Amino acid sequence: MDSEMLGLLLDAQTSWAKTRRLDQTPPENDWLVWLLLGGRGAGKTRAGAEWVLEQVKSGKKRIALVAPTYNDAREVMISGESGLLNIGFAHERPEYISSRRRLEWKEFGAIAYVFSAEDPDGLRGPQFDCAWADEFCTWAYPEATLSNLRLGLRLGDAPKLVMTTTPKPLASLKKLMAEPGVAVTRATTKDNEANLSPAFMRSIYEIYGGTRLGRQELNGEIMEDRDGALWTRALIDSVLISAAPKEIQKTVVAIDPPATSGSRADACGLIVAARVGFGAQARVYILHDGTVQGLKPDQWALRAVNLWKEWDADYLLAEVNQGGEMVKTMLEAIGAQAPVRTVYASKSKVARAEPVAALYEQGKVKHVGSFPKLEDELCMMGTHEGSRTSPDRADALVWAVTDLLLKPRTQPQVRMV
Repeated sequence: MDSEMLGLLLDAQTSWAKTRRLDQTPPENDWLVWLLLGGRGAGKTRAGAEWVLEQVKSGKKRIALVAPTYNDAREVMISGESGLLNIGFAHERPEYISSRRRLEWKEFGAIAYVFSAEDPDGLRGPQFDCAWADEFCTWAYPEATLSNLRLGLRLGDAPKLVMTTTPKPLASLKKLMAEPGVAVTRATTKDNEANLSPAFMRSIYEIYGGTRLGRQELNGEIMEDRDGALWTRALIDSVLISAAPKEIQKTVVAIDPPATSGSRADACGLIVAARVGFGAQARVYILHDGTVQGLKPDQWALRAVNLWKEWDADYLLAEVNQGGEMVKTMLEAIGAQAPVRTVYASKSKVARAEPVAALYEQGKVKHVGSFPKLEDELCMMGTHEGSRTSPDRADALVWAVTDLLLKPRTQPQVRMV
């Protein structure tokens, strides 16, 4: 086998169809719009460009390319490292006619026309048999541009649209996701780690990992504040710190026990929190979320005891309403020596949470690191959707903060950790 043939064989073995991830693969079900939501550097552009090339090779002749601006289209969708001028075999690559804002695949007889979301009316008139739209959530006129684009998709049997974007909590995006015929896939920055700089990955996750911005820009999550929520994403971000002070007066492991066990039972909320300072200077630090689900009572009781030992906590704090007495029984059964204090819920979950949310607003509660699942529950408290779920992590946190900061207390001896 000569070197040219060997090169072609190696290229074939590493073709896109063999190397793409599942989230970069067009959905198998019948769809009109494929919406790929992904973090920065997750490989969205490569997926979109490769899909366009597949359409060209399959016989599509008129393609629309839509970007936030003409410059974005040129620098990302066309000339970028993963753009249409840099993928596929050499003979499969188009020629870019910048003066006419179009790409031409002369071998296939196909043309792609470039449009900007700053000019929605530019899409009036032309018609296409497929389209690729990039970074929808940064479009200046998302609804008008998308409407004109979809009205132009009228050639062929089933003209399809691929949309690649880092999501934002926009009404236009949520409306699109709810439509029939829209298939959604998701990708994170970590999914594409093999193709990104190790230094970039290390620094970006150190700075933004777990934050609201990081979950949006790296994980491709839609981060939004719900009507009536006691906590907002911005409020959570404002209380994140990297380490707690060394002087700690008291540490507790708060337990929100499930009433039943099994895979479908509520989780057992386990939150470790500590208090530093006295009076008006007192602060609570959320140290750890050890919440578990699907465990039998003796198993989550043992997990609570292990947290008590690991964090050198003063005691376990258990809600009586949801099995607090069972906590004592389980601890006795496993021979644990952890002291237990119980609390009884005489108010609703939201009523109990309101003064704790106020403490966050005052800067008196801090999160040592990020706890995404706990934060999600906090940001659902007080909402209609939140009333239909069991916020086990949030409940345990509310009990811990209430015990450490809202109850009268004497000044204990300072202990160093």
